[in-house]
Amino acid sequence: MARPLGAVRLKRTNSITLIIGAATFIFIFFFFFFSPSSQTVNQSTQNSAKRSSKGIPAKAPPVTVYNLNNVTITNDPVTHRESILILTPMTRFYQEYWNNLMKLSYPHELITLGFILPKTKEGNAATAALQKQVIKTQKGPEKDRFQGVTILRQDFDPVLSSQDESVRHKLEHQKARRAVMAKARNSLLFTTLGASTSWVLWLDADIVETPPTLIQDLALHDKPIIAPNCFQRFINPETGKLDERGYDFNNWQDSETAQKLAAEMGPDDVLFEGYAEMATYRTLMARVSDGGDIHTEMPIDGVGGTTLLVKADVHRDGAMFPPFAFYHLIETEGFAKMAKRLGWQATGLPNYKVYHYNE
Repeated sequence: MARPLGAVRLKRTNSITLIIGAATFIFIFFFFFFSPSSQTVNQSTQNSAKRSSKGIPAKAPPVTVYNLNNVTITNDPVTHRESILILTPMTRFYQEYWNNLMKLSYPHELITLGFILPKTKEGNAATAALQKQVIKTQKGPEKDRFQGVTILRQDFDPVLSSQDESVRHKLEHQKARRAVMAKARNSLLFTTLGASTSWVLWLDADIVETPPTLIQDLALHDKPIIAPNCFQRFINPETGKLDERGYDFNNWQDSETAQKLAAEMGPDDVLFEGYAEMATYRTLMARVSDGGDIHTEMPIDGVGGTTLLVKADVHRDGAMFPPFAFYHLIETEGFAKMAKRLGWQATGLPNYKVYHYNE
């Protein structure tokens, strides 16, 4: 029989299709209304609705309040349980550095460590060696464990491919090299300085020998910035015996000659210490040591970064390491100048010695 025009033919629904459709509906229903996540969302929504209906604001995230007036910075940091932040820019890992660090008698639970390393082949090797020692220490005896450890990798390229002393100390490399070093120090400082930090100890990765009481000895002087004298042990070729020589010449008292040299420089020029081409005739702390009282003090205008104890308030006031010419100084020496402009005087200890690795 002919079908009327416009009529629609209905197909009989298969029973299997109905079963599958019913099962899918049940699954979707339970997923949205009875799963743990939906219950959590529903409960959260209900709680928010209840708080809103009662005029109670939504629950805010917790707020932590720090009163920096309660952070003590004294000449007896052990008794007052003061937190120490030890910061180390590192290119090479020396086991002697780590061994010396472990010998520090300051309570390790009050010490936080911070490191920054370049993304180079040498930096990668140093990072691997450092991580190995950190893991070993933090899993070791409780008395040896540090409060915390931060390891950063530089997001900028180093200037020199070689870190050998004969290369990195050439005058022509100094401005660019020291600028990168300043950036690394600032990155490390700004990332790790905490609200509870009392003191910052800058300790270079090639300082391999210090008194175990280094922190207590330096803090005892209660100075905002204090630097021991950095020396280096070596075999004297003339005598064949173990001898020592001054190493860090950035701890100095300024001179009229240096000031005159700076006055004749362009605004972006930097005056570097320890080079015949720039004879400054400054008083170098490395030349002042006479083997006398280790607590003898001298005011200094420039500081090195090999070993340097700084009250955290100095950094909080804004004293950092300029990676640019700052009064014709840069990096650690620029830091001393900036700190002095902020009212903080640096002090040196000519007879208190720490020792640098001898390549």
